Formats: sequence, structure tokens, C-alpha cells
Amino acid sequence: MPSDSHVYTVTTASILDDVFESLTLKRRLERGKADVAEAADFVVGRCAVADDETVVRATEAAAGAARQWAGMPLSTRMKLGEGIRRRLHERHADFIDLLTAEGTPRKLAEWQVAGLLEIFSEETLGWCAEQMEHRFEHGGRQMFLRRLPDGVVAVNPPQNAPASSALFGILPLLSGNTVVLRAPRSAPLGVMFAMRELVLPALQEIGAPDGTLNVFCARPGPVLQHWLKSPQINDIFFTGGVTRGLELEQECLAVGKKPILELAGNDCLIVWRDADLDAAAEAISECFFGSGQICMVPNQVLAHPAIADELLARVKALAEQIRPGLPDDPQALLSPVLRSERFFDYVRDALSKGAGVVHGARRLETDGSASDTGLFLEPTVLRIDGLDACREIEAVREETFFPLIPVVVPESVPDERLLDLMIDYVNSNAYGLRNSLWSADQRVIDEYVARVSNGGLLKINDSHIGFLPFMPTHGGTGKTGGAFGEANYPMLRTTHLQGVSIAGGVRPREAVFGAYAALTGP
Repeated sequence: MPSDSHVYTVTTASILDDVFESLTLKRRLERGKADVAEAADFVVGRCAVADDETVVRATEAAAGAARQWAGMPLSTRMKLGEGIRRRLHERHADFIDLLTAEGTPRKLAEWQVAGLLEIFSEETLGWCAEQMEHRFEHGGRQMFLRRLPDGVVAVNPPQNAPASSALFGILPLLSGNTVVLRAPRSAPLGVMFAMRELVLPALQEIGAPDGTLNVFCARPGPVLQHWLKSPQINDIFFTGGVTRGLELEQECLAVGKKPILELAGNDCLIVWRDADLDAAAEAISECFFGSGQICMVPNQVLAHPAIADELLARVKALAEQIRPGLPDDPQALLSPVLRSERFFDYVRDALSKGAGVVHGARRLETDGSASDTGLFLEPTVLRIDGLDACREIEAVREETFFPLIPVVVPESVPDERLLDLMIDYVNSNAYGLRNSLWSADQRVIDEYVARVSNGGLLKINDSHIGFLPFMPTHGGTGKTGGAFGEANYPMLRTTHLQGVSIAGGVRPREAVFGAYAALTGP
């Protein structure tokens, strides 16, 4: 679509060199007050901004294609997943290069692509496809249960990982929905690459009608209001903050739309007395990746008192090794944090309530040196003694979205009682994305698996953030997923169940009044 309005992405290097000058240049370019040619060395790319008419046309196009697309056989639609997976393999290097240019540390871009390959794996999509229809015969009837598409699904990916979230968000296409997707203004280029280079050719390959997928870049507020008001939008798939997400859930229900939420996480990782402490510390250190601005990283640790000191020493040593750098630096795992005041509020609150700093709590420059003005935050480890009152500390109670991990050391009580307390603590978390456990004791593992109901995914003696085929990658309970939260397979969550019975030679009254006799026998 032609446009007179664009958003520009400037290089991370220019932001780190002079954030004020870079953001001023970005604003001047977007207002048409700077020469693009003269700013070329600082610009990654630009993306057109959709006007109100384009937003409406996207919805109308999706509604117009919905019936034809839903009528295509499931086997044909599943080939879309195969086509996207194949193109991810073919174009992964280009995709990662663009994500890196847009500001994602290269290692994390590689992790995102690896996750997408698991999401689009034969195992994951195959299981979802199996849930779409089940047939059987009973009493002279052909019967089947099937899941039907809801219709038009509007997708709002987040700012922190928009491209991978957008690819996750278009999975409703496979179950027969059409999709309207808004790319965020802060990072639209990876989204556009993913849709135009990976998804569009796969749609064309299977003969999808025009309007099956519609993508634009625009401000979120007006777009969400249009989606809420439009009778042509059936589901809104929102990924973002808890406050706005739960408000949107209520707004959706008020107008009869299905809300599908991917909100914050406040994941808990338990380390038992017999855990492999080196491996557990590695899993804990994942909390610092991307400066903690990833919803599925660990956010709090419960450490058995018998090993707490040893574990903290190992986590501190790993935190010291995680450093900032430009996105294309293969060793960099930290991202710039432009609004860091809240981070220091969390630290001050924790210290005022008895916590201690094991490591970190400083600003860093790109080279890793401490500074009062650096755009990076040092990986920070807090120790908190006592389980009873730890949730009075904000950094424990809420998702912080910073490179900050509170390690809670419960009071020393018998192990059986301690395990009960830890499991109850995990289940009482207001959030519920992922939870994990490190232990060699099969009894402890079995008890944990049997009793932990909170969250969409449990990981035992494994990477907390690692992706696996067949396993859900997103979704959860409580503040993470809203009132209807669960493990999120978008193919299934954007459908509804319908039963069908086709009878031959059945008399209605006999079917009604003879049912009891037939079931109970003579």
C-alpha cells in the first residue's frame, strides 16, 4: 500500500553512541524534516504506517476470504506449516541478520528461530491437526467431533520479540481462520520480512485466496479499538503487558469476542538439595538474556537452604560473564534498557525489606564498564531469606522485565514440609507461564509433577527457556493468560468444538425413549 507516513529503524550502534541524537534523527526522518540519503549510514530501514482506511480494508479483506479459506481441506492448510518451516530453514540466515540489525542480540535471534522451527515442527503441528477432527460410529450413526475456525483473528504481537511472535500468531491460519496482523511501530521490519518472505509464498503455493493474511504497521490504540468495534473480527490475540491485556479481555467479552492473551510471566525455578548446581545455575542465568525482557525467562528462584550458598556463588560467577555489546557481537546477551528507573526502584524496595545484593545493580556502558549513564543494566542477583514474607518484595511478587533475579532461601524445616511449602508457593503465584525444578530425587520430581497445576509448561532438569517439539511454547494461567488461560496452541485456541451425528434409519421417538432401555439392558 502506498503511504506518505513511515517509521524508521535506526541502528543500535548509533543509539548506543548517542541516544539523544539518534532518536532525534529518527523523529526528524519520520516528520520529513531530514534527508534520508544523508542519514543512510544510521538507518536500517523504514516501514509504511497504515492510515485508518487501510486498517478497515484489512479487516474487510480478511472477512471476505474467511469462508473460502475455511472451506479448504485441513490437509491443504497443513501444507502451509510445511512451507513456512521449509522457508525458515532456507532463509534463517537472512532472517537472523535482519533481527540483529533491528536490535536483537544475534544469539537471541538464533534462539528465536530455533524456537520457531520447533513450533512449526511436524510433531507439534501434527498433534494439533489430530485434535481437529475425530470420527466414530455408534447406534447406526456416523458421528464426529470437529473443531471449526472462529473466523477472523486479529493479532497484536509485542514490542520485545515481534517477528517471532507474529509467526506464532499466524498459526490460526492452519485451522482455517483468516488473520489481520499489526506490526509494532518500534520494530516492524522483522515482522514484514517474516510475513512477506516466509508466509506469503507458502500461502500462494497452496492457492490461498487474497485476504487470507493482512499485515500493516500502525499505532496499537486506534487499531485495537477498531478490532473491538468491528463485527467482522471474531478473536483478538494480544501479546503485551498485564494491565492492558486484562483490560482488553474485559472489553472483548463485553462485545462478544474471544480474547487470547499472552501476557507477563513471573516464572519460578526450584533448586532442591541434590540438584546439579552447575546446570541449575546455567538455567537460572537465562533470566539475564535480552536483559530479562523476555516473558518466559526465570523470574524468581527458590533455593533449598542446604545448597543456597553454593548455588548463589555459581549464579554470581555466571552473571559476571554475561556482558553487553552491539547486537552483532556473538558474545553479547544483554540488550539496552532505555527506561531503567523502575529497575532501581525494584532494587531499593528489595533492600528496604531485608534483601541483599549478591551481584550487580549498576548501569553499564557497551564495553561492560560501570557508569552512571550507561544504557545497559548489570545482571543483578538478590538474596532474600525467608519464604513467608518474600512476596512483600515487588521484585518477587511481580514480573520485573529487567536482568534481575531474586533468590529466595526458605527457612530450614524438614524436607517433606519444605517441599510442601515450595509447591504451595509455586501454585499460589498470580502468574503462570513456565515453572521448573532441579532435583535428582525421583520422589521429589514425581511430587512436583503431580501437584503443580500452575503454568502452561513444567521443565524438570532442563533449560527453562529452551523450546521442544510437541510441547507448548507459550500460554499459561492467571495474570499470564487471563481467565481462560492455558497452554497456548493457537491452532486450537482460535477454534470451537462442534459435534455432528448423521443417522440412518433411526426413529426419533425410539431414539429418545428407548435410550434408557438400550443402555441398561434387560
